[in-house]
Amino acid sequence: MATWIKDPLGILADDAARGVVVEDGRILECVPAGATPRSAVTSTFDASRHVVLPGLVNAHHHFYQTLTRAFPPALDRPLFGWLKTLYPVWAGLTPEAHRIATRLALVELLLSGCTTASDHHYVYPAGLEDAVAIQAEEAQALGIRVVLTRGAMSLSVEDGGLPPASVVQRDDAILADFERVIARHHQRGQGAMVQVALAPCSPFSVTPQLMRDAAAMADRLDLRLHTHLAETLDEDAFCEARFGCRPLDYLEDLGWLTHRTWLAHGIHFRDEEVARLGRAGTGICHCPGSNMILGSGICRVGELEAAGSPVGLGVDGSASNDHSNLMEEVRQAFLLQRVARGATAASHRDALRWATEGSARCLGRPEIGRIAPGLAADLALFRLDEPRFSGAGDPLAALVLCGAHRADRVMVAGRWVVEDGAIPGLDLGALLAAHGEAARALQGR
Repeated sequence: MATWIKDPLGILADDAARGVVVEDGRILECVPAGATPRSAVTSTFDASRHVVLPGLVNAHHHFYQTLTRAFPPALDRPLFGWLKTLYPVWAGLTPEAHRIATRLALVELLLSGCTTASDHHYVYPAGLEDAVAIQAEEAQALGIRVVLTRGAMSLSVEDGGLPPASVVQRDDAILADFERVIARHHQRGQGAMVQVALAPCSPFSVTPQLMRDAAAMADRLDLRLHTHLAETLDEDAFCEARFGCRPLDYLEDLGWLTHRTWLAHGIHFRDEEVARLGRAGTGICHCPGSNMILGSGICRVGELEAAGSPVGLGVDGSASNDHSNLMEEVRQAFLLQRVARGATAASHRDALRWATEGSARCLGRPEIGRIAPGLAADLALFRLDEPRFSGAGDPLAALVLCGAHRADRVMVAGRWVVEDGAIPGLDLGALLAAHGEAARALQGR
């Protein structure tokens, strides 16, 4: 069926003042001002009270961390101390807890207007070998697109790393599971609902050989690569002490400075490093909320984009950011760039672009992140009928400046997955009760 999403209050698209027509999971046409659809329309959705965005794309998250939000022993700690506090807690993660944490994170993302989510799961205590399968099942049930990165850690405290031995794996086991997960879950081609990327947690939490082997596998199988890099000054000091070089130098030596790679955080880069990243086409996922809470620093978004790097947005783990709301992250990114570099450093359209087209570029997904004919019918519709929006002149600017945080309607692949601010068929109260119980059990309270 061809559906005309008609006469929006505002829309982030060119020549689409009268909306878009969607059919078979794709955008069939954009309808300019003063025109009517050229296509035969079989149904109409009145969008006159909605602002329409491309579905938001979350380029970095840790779903399991929804179980340790605002965890008292980890409060007010920088990254390394925060990790050392939480690793022993996460070592108790069970398949059941991982499932409920994933469901909660995906629900929160959908309700914020997110239509594609990438998760970085790297904690593998015994019994959690099917972590990626659990996430794929939960995403399929909710109808959201996902890029599931098979994370890994192989260096425990005993090996000079940070995590306890109970959550790390051997290199050979990790590489074998990379192959298994790819064969089972990775869908190729545009429109894929589940894709897999390879994601050793960080260059200093796995062996150099695993990083090299992951890069070779990604090249051989045409996959994306993902890891954390340049998040804190402590990381700089760690790499210089252990490897005798800066984090980006180490990454390049391992074969990771490539267009296949997108990096989480990317804060502490020098000018020449920014230029190298741009020449390579390596993407950066900016995580403003997490970076502010942990006091990590401010990503050089404008310079990275000018150099040629795709820049996207991610909510990061809910234990560092404490929420999974990507629309709120748009406003945080907008404000953080302005406080760092002035009022002309970023516009509201820039912030929306990072969360849509920018994140899509990081993930290597050209068919999402924009509203244009032939692209995926992934849309997020917001209403401006709350007190926070009253008096707003520019509908698109209002979403960012006035603080939109909940979508009224969300469409993925041409299907409504959020209607009237709720997910059809979801018992939200039961989910919250189950999630709260799982969190208390994991935290031992």
